[in-house]
Amino acid sequence: MNLGAAHIPLRTQVADELRRRITDRELAPGARLVEHQLAEQLGVSRNPVREAIRVLESEGFVVTVPRRGVVVATLDAQSVTDLFQVRAGLEGMAAELAAGRVAAGEVTVDALQGVLAEARLATESGDVTSVGRLNSDFHAGIVALTGNLLLTEMVRPVMWRVRWVFRLSAEERAPHSWTEHLGLLEALTAGDPEAARRLAIEHVQKAERAALLAIG
Repeated sequence: MNLGAAHIPLRTQVADELRRRITDRELAPGARLVEHQLAEQLGVSRNPVREAIRVLESEGFVVTVPRRGVVVATLDAQSVTDLFQVRAGLEGMAAELAAGRVAAGEVTVDALQGVLAEARLATESGDVTSVGRLNSDFHAGIVALTGNLLLTEMVRPVMWRVRWVFRLSAEERAPHSWTEHLGLLEALTAGDPEAARRLAIEHVQKAERAALLAIG
C-alpha cells in the first residue's frame, strides 16, 4: 500500500488508515503498533507514522504501555459512556439543525436515502464492515446538512470512535440500527426539528446500551 498521492498531509493519511484498521478490527485491542513495520506497509517514512500515532494516542485509540510500546487501546464501560454522552449532545443538535434546513428548503435528504439503501443491502448480506462504515456515513451526512463547519469538525473524530464501538455489537445492532435510521430519516424529510432531535438521541441511547452489553 502506498500513500501520498492525494493532496493531503501524509500524517493525516496515515492516521486515517490506522483508524480504519482499528475500527475494522484489523488491529485488535492490545495489538502493537511498530513504526518501522507500519512505515514499510504504507510505503512512507517513519516520521508521518510517528506523528499519526501521536494523534491517535490523543484521541484514545492507542496507549503507550511500559515495556510493550504503543498498543491499540481496550474499550471499557466508562470510555463508552463518555463517548455516547458527547455523541447524544452533538447528534441531537445536528438532527435538529438539519431538519430545520430541510423545512426551509435549503437542503434535501437525497444523499441520506442513498446511504440507507446501501446499508439495507449490507445488513441483509451480513457485511459488518460495510454496515459500520455506512452507519458513520449516515450520521456524518446529517451533520453535513447542518451547514455548520465547526460542528462538522467536532463530530469527525467522534464518528471514528463511534465506528470503533459499533463493531462491538454490529451483528446484533445492525437490523435495529437500520430501522431507527429510517425513522430518523422520516423526521428529517418531514422537516420536523423536534422529532428529529428526539429520535437521534433515542437512537444514540439504544446504541450505548448495546455497546455496554457487548463489553459486559
